[in-house]
Amino acid sequence: MGTTLVETTSTIPLPATMAAEAEQHSALTLRNSGLTIEDVAAVAAGREVRVSEEFGLRQTIANSSTFIRKAAEQGTPIYGVTTCFGGLADRVLPAEAAAELQMNLVWSHKAGVGARVPAEDVRAAMLLRLNSLVAGISGVRMELLERYERLLNEGVTPHVREFGSIGASGDQVPLAYIAGAAIGLAPEYRVDFRGQEMTGVEALARLGLPPIPLSAKEGLALVNGTSMTTGVAANCVYRARRMVALSMAAHGLFIQALGGSLQAFHPFVHRYKPHPGQGWAAREMLALLKGSRFVQDDSDGKRQHRNGHLIQDRYSVRCLPQFMGPIVDGLARIARQVEVEANSVTDNPLIDAPHGAVYHCGNFLAEYIGIAMDQLRHYLGLVAKHLDVQIALLVAPEFNNGLPASLVGNMETGINTGLKALQLTANSMMPMLLFYGNSLSDKFPTHAEQFNQNLNSQGMGSACLTRKSLDLFEQYAAVSLVFAIQAIDLRSRANDGHYDARRSLSAATLDLYEAVRKATGRPCSEERPYLRDDHDLLLDEQVDRILGDIRRNGAIMQSLAGLTSKLVAHSDTGVF
Repeated sequence: MGTTLVETTSTIPLPATMAAEAEQHSALTLRNSGLTIEDVAAVAAGREVRVSEEFGLRQTIANSSTFIRKAAEQGTPIYGVTTCFGGLADRVLPAEAAAELQMNLVWSHKAGVGARVPAEDVRAAMLLRLNSLVAGISGVRMELLERYERLLNEGVTPHVREFGSIGASGDQVPLAYIAGAAIGLAPEYRVDFRGQEMTGVEALARLGLPPIPLSAKEGLALVNGTSMTTGVAANCVYRARRMVALSMAAHGLFIQALGGSLQAFHPFVHRYKPHPGQGWAAREMLALLKGSRFVQDDSDGKRQHRNGHLIQDRYSVRCLPQFMGPIVDGLARIARQVEVEANSVTDNPLIDAPHGAVYHCGNFLAEYIGIAMDQLRHYLGLVAKHLDVQIALLVAPEFNNGLPASLVGNMETGINTGLKALQLTANSMMPMLLFYGNSLSDKFPTHAEQFNQNLNSQGMGSACLTRKSLDLFEQYAAVSLVFAIQAIDLRSRANDGHYDARRSLSAATLDLYEAVRKATGRPCSEERPYLRDDHDLLLDEQVDRILGDIRRNGAIMQSLAGLTSKLVAHSDTGVF
């Protein structure tokens, strides 16, 4: 029996749009092109795949495999085919050792340590390895592609250890765990088969699939690529888009609770500083606040009186487009880089069978992904810091335009402390998110594998750190929504004399407000705010309920489907 490992907590819910949900019922066709972040997330969550039936594509795969077989038989000098690997590539091997070399490569790289990689990330890696091999320049038989396709569709997910890739020469160790299970190399490779843990050999037997002995180059093609790193990264981008959308909507609630102004979001302002992301953030905030009775509707720039308050909002409100804009643009750039990598061929060497050429190269270096994930963590920290500043305004009577200190619901008893303790919790999380924003890709060792991998990306480590950052950010977002709902209720009381904020909220934020109420089991009431007395509810349980709804793609994220889709569309504009 294999060692039981602790699996990390992240989950990939199904894509939120109706079109994406409908696609869950049809297989995704792979052609080594056109694969999107949403496609990866859908397959990670269970969507089936199939390799294209196009004759030309399948013929290219067959020609590449035939080329390698003949090269091995003739002793043609090709890295990893007639030589050993890496710093041992000066060892020339006889033709009869070609197959054994590949089997040994997979076995020798069962050297990972750490927790299990989440199943959705392993599925993403299998998809991207398959999509890379579909290009037909890696020298593998169609049989192997069909095996990966079958395992994905049958719900067979290999167990993979988190540590083992430095993002150079591919994700060799993690991908070897997938390869060993897929070919039935040995019972030491374990899998989840539709939720049941067993050996890979047993899972194959249940499906009536025999082990596949590898041929020349095939082991190298299976383990030499950025598929694990990029799979984790694609899932991270999918989740990050959802969190940025949630953060924007939370700001919409915060600004209404503060009685903020619309002026800073007017198109006139952003016409003269035309960064795409800044304009996007301003337009979407105007849309989020449209029709609200809580905000100062002075967006035409003509009415300046603020009833004894500051004539303009503080920076966290007034500079929101300028702060969120670079994050929105950066997320769009990262998404496109991840999608390019997902549709790339990332092993070595690459085979141009029609011209009889072999190219020894470095497409396996995951530098794009390593840097992109470093940047994504940095952006997540900035978003959290922005939310944290808004929360600080909301709880301080000096700045919140008439709300009770610490958002206490019932001031009459004198003992209630409202959300004071929950702000401590928020303050304990936000610095960690900023800390996660430190870069990893510039901290590579130069001596790996006899100095052969003397340049590497640390892409896998960076992607896994980003997953952890998102796990924490989702918790932070759940905490933020508690503040948003309580503050909105108290603003309703201050402005309208009752706690039912639904009458005055903007239409675009009403869905989120009601979704959070539904998730927490706390219905709206004219007589009571979300939290009136401290003993009314347990704050930790409330946060857990909101977090659970977020992670299972419940009402909260469904309420933001349109805004998330707009973020995706912004990534597709290609203007950066």
